[in-house]
Amino acid sequence: MSRRPDPAPRRALPTRREAVEAALSHLAPRVPEFEAEAIVDRALASPGLRGAAPETAAWLGMVAYARHVFTEYDSLLEEGYDQDSARHFILDDLNGVLAEWGVRRRIGEDEETPGGEPA
Repeated sequence: MSRRPDPAPRRALPTRREAVEAALSHLAPRVPEFEAEAIVDRALASPGLRGAAPETAAWLGMVAYARHVFTEYDSLLEEGYDQDSARHFILDDLNGVLAEWGVRRRIGEDEETPGGEPA
C-alpha cells in the first residue's frame, strides 16, 4: 500500500479580533497602537457590530472612538444638544483626527452610523 501524501497544512482562520485589527490597519495606517487597540476593543464589545463584516466593525468602531475621545461631542450632548447638532459641530475635528490617522474617507453631514453603533 502506498501512503497518500499529507495535504497541505491548513492555515488557521484569523480570529475576529485579528480580522478587525487587519481591517483597521488598512483603513487607518497611521493610527497609534494604543488607539488601535482601544478601537478594536470598542468594535468587539459593541452588540450592534457582532455580526458586521470586519471592515464595517473597524470603521464604525474607529469613528465612534474618535468622536467620543477626540472631540467635544459628549460635552455638547451634556449641554443639551441633540445628536445631529452635536455631530454637526464636531465634524471638522472628527475628520481632522481621521486624516491624521491616514484615513482617506471623510464623514459628511448626511452620513449616519449604520449597524446599531451607539452615538
